[in-house]
Amino acid sequence: MIQDRPDTTTWTPVCAIDDILPDTGVCARIGARHIAVFRIGTDRFLAIDNVDPKNGASVLSRGLIGSLGGRVVVASPLYKHHFDLETGACLEDPALSVQAHAVQVEGGRVHVRCA
Repeated sequence: MIQDRPDTTTWTPVCAIDDILPDTGVCARIGARHIAVFRIGTDRFLAIDNVDPKNGASVLSRGLIGSLGGRVVVASPLYKHHFDLETGACLEDPALSVQAHAVQVEGGRVHVRCA
């Protein structure tokens, strides 16, 4: 049975480090949540909710990674809103912000702890 809310105290293994190419993202399902995990450069990993709040599509992991005003962001492939990968804040409309999640790398694998 899939829980609607994942345990926020547990680290969930998502994939191997090499499963995410530098400066791209992947989607993982943790419980009923869709999480976008991004690899920034070669050794930095960040995660936010994958669902675009504008229309509910699970697409943020497919967005383009860049920087705006010193913030590392992903641009939604649908509406081009920019989401800060550290905080989940939507730069154009704070009401559309998503949740950011903790990420750690251990034993060559990426783990996420849902907020």
